[in-house]
Amino acid sequence: MRTIELVDYDPLWATLFEERRARIAGLLDHPAEIHHIGSTAVPGLCAKPKLDIDAVMESQTAIVDATGRLEDDGYAFHGNLGDAGRWAFTKDETPYGTRLYLCLTGNPAHADRILFRDYLRRHPEAAAAYALLKQRLATESKGDWDHYTGAKTDFVADILDKARMENSDITNR
Repeated sequence: MRTIELVDYDPLWATLFEERRARIAGLLDHPAEIHHIGSTAVPGLCAKPKLDIDAVMESQTAIVDATGRLEDDGYAFHGNLGDAGRWAFTKDETPYGTRLYLCLTGNPAHADRILFRDYLRRHPEAAAAYALLKQRLATESKGDWDHYTGAKTDFVADILDKARMENSDITNR
């Protein structure tokens, strides 16, 4: 089992994302959007030492076409994770690796990731609670990634519910 490693927030993550976004945009041949997601996208939050990036593509053909270019650039392809319409790639880079997901416009998993990220950015107390949960689970999971990920499900669902309610309140004003 691989150890679950969390590192303290690094302000460098925002700069690294901008650099990687520019390179990824060139490899993907005009993606619709590229987003910094996951814990490295939330100021102050601890994270696994990889930047999570979602690239939203306009067609399935564009995703298929991009796969070869990404692999040529050193990305490993991991398939359609969880059958959620997100093609996953990883690349070992220093000082932090990259986990890149390609998805189509309107992908529900991508929309949830943006909602979750934005809520944590707006609510530092929720981000702090998430950090404590992640640290506890990383220790108690003893390398069991299914436990680590699965035990965060209720917290994530609760935050998504709150984010949807908050967004609904804003749009109904």
